[in-house]
Amino acid sequence: MKKIITFLLAASTGVVFAQDGAPASPYYNGFNFNQSGMALKSALATKITTTHTKQLSYQEAENAIKIVDLDPADATHTNLFMIYGFSSNMCPASTSDDKDHRRRDKNMDDDGTAAPCLWNREHTYPKALGNPDLGTSGPGADVHHIRAADKKRNGDRNNDKFFDGSGNSFETGEQWYPGDEWKGDIARMMMYMYLRYGNQCLPKNVGVGATVATDPNMLMLFLEWNAEDPVSQYEDNRNTYLGNAGNAYGQGNRNPFIDNPYLATLIWGGPVAQDRWGIAGVEDHLMATVSVYPNPAVNNEVNIYSETELDEIQLINLNGQLVQYIQKPKGENNTYKLSNLPQGFYLLKVTADEGSATKKIVVN
Repeated sequence: MKKIITFLLAASTGVVFAQDGAPASPYYNGFNFNQSGMALKSALATKITTTHTKQLSYQEAENAIKIVDLDPADATHTNLFMIYGFSSNMCPASTSDDKDHRRRDKNMDDDGTAAPCLWNREHTYPKALGNPDLGTSGPGADVHHIRAADKKRNGDRNNDKFFDGSGNSFETGEQWYPGDEWKGDIARMMMYMYLRYGNQCLPKNVGVGATVATDPNMLMLFLEWNAEDPVSQYEDNRNTYLGNAGNAYGQGNRNPFIDNPYLATLIWGGPVAQDRWGIAGVEDHLMATVSVYPNPAVNNEVNIYSETELDEIQLINLNGQLVQYIQKPKGENNTYKLSNLPQGFYLLKVTADEGSATKKIVVN
């Protein structure tokens, strides 16, 4: 899929949420979305932790999977979607190619049966990669990251770390590509686990690749997958069920990155993800009160004038890489200077209490 590398304006106040999936606005009533970066990360972490009011047992997690992983297109409510799945001929008991890796009868789990073509619980964040081990309670029984998987595919993945690839799921050495269809699901689950369980579930411990300059625990890989593979109805169905503590196996909390993948962009930057609430293009006060001059830059320097005291300045190249990052910048007369800029085309993102604004600059 084509990678998106443009950056858009961050959220402002007064946004009405209109989402493609199941309405989630009651869950976020009173939440302050006029934040970005680590402040938004911290606030969302608090939200999904305090609303996680029902802790499931390991058996209850399996019972939940038989509900939340149902194929939305299956009117019989019999078949589950298999994470990492795709059509092939590997399962001898299948009556059609579509049922071996991709779908499985929900009653064909591996509890007490020797039948072929079984499914079991896949911890997308492997228990053994947690620090400490996730176990079979708490994070080890959190269905926001546990999926039904073909038993053999699950065994093949084992504790492999995620890496970038293309096509169907496959293993290389001790690394695992989840498949084009599932990589966005994986990214959003890894983001959820990071916010919900903090240092126990660091993204950098479950995948390989470059990390984000402003948060060295987050992988650029997951930001890319989140942008390249939009949310499906299947993810919405899971999120809505698990978010309702009144359901038999509902946990009470939601995955905010399913509700709006763009929240990851607001927190970590990187490729711009799907914006399901329409907040990316909202004009805010900060945008109107920030100016950058001279532009194009002269002597590899630009000045930033802002009527509001800035909290962060980020200079980002067109590959989504952070070239400069200044926290709590020091300026004179509301003017900040960036020097020693390499030649090129950049996006300058500034953040203050009012939100964030992005300007294009050229260094000749």
